[in-house]
Amino acid sequence: MQLVDIGVNLGHESFRHDLAAVLERASLHAVQRMIVTGASREGSVDALALARAHPGVLYATAGVHPHHAIDYDDATDALLRELARDPLVRAVGETGLDYNRNYSPPEVQRQVFERQLQIAVDMRKPLFLHQRDAHADFIALLRRYRDRVPAAVVHCFTDTGEALRDYLALDCHIGITGWICDERRGTHLRELVRTIPANRLMIETDAPYLLPRTVKPPPAHRRNEPMFLRHICAEIARDRGEPADVTAANSTATAEAFFALNA
Repeated sequence: MQLVDIGVNLGHESFRHDLAAVLERASLHAVQRMIVTGASREGSVDALALARAHPGVLYATAGVHPHHAIDYDDATDALLRELARDPLVRAVGETGLDYNRNYSPPEVQRQVFERQLQIAVDMRKPLFLHQRDAHADFIALLRRYRDRVPAAVVHCFTDTGEALRDYLALDCHIGITGWICDERRGTHLRELVRTIPANRLMIETDAPYLLPRTVKPPPAHRRNEPMFLRHICAEIARDRGEPADVTAANSTATAEAFFALNA
């Protein structure tokens, strides 16, 4: 079994003291390659630096999360374009809309999302997308650009069946996290994950967040890390009614194609 974690926040401060051990544990648990998420100016720079330090294991995205949209300016746009030119940066994002907490005003989020959509168009890079409580505005903007970008993944999908059908109709990929392992709020995903075509489904930890509740006993520090991707794979396989090896093989092949990991 080989797994690809398509969304991991290895630049998070909780990994600074033991990153080498985290990567070793990931490898021992079949997670051979990881995409480090860039979610801010500094975070995108850090993601690329990590990818450069661990060639063949880590790759990066470059983008600004909607929470940080208020800080986006022309210099940020220029920086993201520069980062996106690097061959180790495999997608533009994390970008999108998040109306759940509105750390940035919605109108600013929409403007910044559209600027990053244009970067993906100009750089011919896939999109690494975030959406929470903003589906109508998000899908309206995405529809305007989708046919001009090579691929798009809605990462950490937790939304409704209607939203899922909208994304699949746009030929988007879907990223599933440990949210599906949460019996309190992820039960609806168990039905929905069956309807995702195998060549559109990818898996991710979103570490250090979203520790799967199926990890027993849970680590005392409650930090999620890539080694736990196998728990997510197992849950998805069970819900799809297929062996875990099949889910692993299909999601890995899909991630390899989406992020051009064999190039």
